[in-house]
Amino acid sequence: MGCVSDKRWESFPDMFSAGLSLKETQDGEKEAKFNAKFPFEKVFPVYAMSLSKPDTDSILNSGCDPIWEAVREEAKLEAEKEPILSSFLYASILAHDCLEQALAFVLANRLQNPTLLATQLMDIFSNVMMHDRDIQRSIRLDVQAFIDRDPACLSYSSALLYLKGYHSLQSYRVAHALWKEGRNVLALALQSRISEVFGVDIHPAAKIGDGILLDHGTGVVIGETAVVGNRVSLMHGVTLGGTGKETGDRHPKVGDLALLGACVTILGNIKIGEGAMIAAGSLVLKHVPPQSMVAGTPAQVIGSIDEQDPSLTMNHDATKEFFKHLAVSFRDGRSK
Repeated sequence: MGCVSDKRWESFPDMFSAGLSLKETQDGEKEAKFNAKFPFEKVFPVYAMSLSKPDTDSILNSGCDPIWEAVREEAKLEAEKEPILSSFLYASILAHDCLEQALAFVLANRLQNPTLLATQLMDIFSNVMMHDRDIQRSIRLDVQAFIDRDPACLSYSSALLYLKGYHSLQSYRVAHALWKEGRNVLALALQSRISEVFGVDIHPAAKIGDGILLDHGTGVVIGETAVVGNRVSLMHGVTLGGTGKETGDRHPKVGDLALLGACVTILGNIKIGEGAMIAAGSLVLKHVPPQSMVAGTPAQVIGSIDEQDPSLTMNHDATKEFFKHLAVSFRDGRSK
C-alpha cells in the first residue's frame, strides 16, 4: 500500500459525508472526485457489532484510508488544544504521509537504546510495514479493536501514541515478519526490547490474528508455538505457556472471539474454543469448549456464553456464575 500524500488538511467528517476521494493529477495538484458514499458501515459499525470482518482490503486498494485521516484530524485538534504538544504531534503524526510511517516512527523512538538506534529501528519497521499487506491490514484492525472495546481509548491517535498494548502488539508483528523471513536473531533482539520497554513478552514465532485487543498489556506472555485467533481480547497478566521443557508444539491455541480475563494462565497444547470466556485469575489446564465460561484454579466450566462474541462485549465478570456453580457442586456433594 503506497502512502497517500496529504498536503492539505481535509475534514474527516466531510470526507465521509461527501464520499470524497483524492487523486494526484499529472501536475501534482490534488483533484477532488465525488464518488458513491464511502462504505463506512463496512469498516466501523459492522466490525463493532461483529457481524463480519471489515473490508480492509478494499481500503488498502482504494488509496483512501479513513483511520489515517482520523488520526491526522485528531492530532491537529490536539495540537490546537495543547500547544505544548504541537512539536510532538507534528513529529509523530503530521510529518508523515501514512499510518505505517507514523507507527514506525513512534515504535522506533519507544524501543531505541544506545546500541539499537532509533534511525535503525525506523528503517526496519518502515521496510517491513510498507511491504507487508498483512501487517497493513492488522495495524488498522487492531487500532479499531482498541477503539471499540477499550473505554479508556478515546481516539485513534491516542492508541497510536500512548497505548503500550497497541505498541507491543505492532512491534511483535514486525518481529514475526522478520522471523518468517529467517532473520531470527533480529526478531529475538526486538522481542527482548519489547519485553524490556513494554513488559510484554511475545515470542516472534507465535501466531496472532487480526483485530486483537491487548488491554494494558503489562505481564502478557505468549509462547513460541501459541496461536491466537482473530478478534480476541486479552487483559493484562495473561500467560499462554508450556508445561515443562519439552520441545515442539507445546503452547495453547486460542479460538476466534475468545476473551481472556486479567491474570489468566493457560498451560500446554490445549484448545480454547471459539467465543469462550476465561474469568480473571483462572488456571486452565484442559480444553475449553466453544461459547463456554470457565473459572477457578484449576478452571472448570461454570456456564455458557449467551452473547455471540464475549471478546467484543468485554463482559468478563463471572462472579455470579462462579458462586452458583459452587453452590450446586456443594449441594450435589452433600446429597451423595
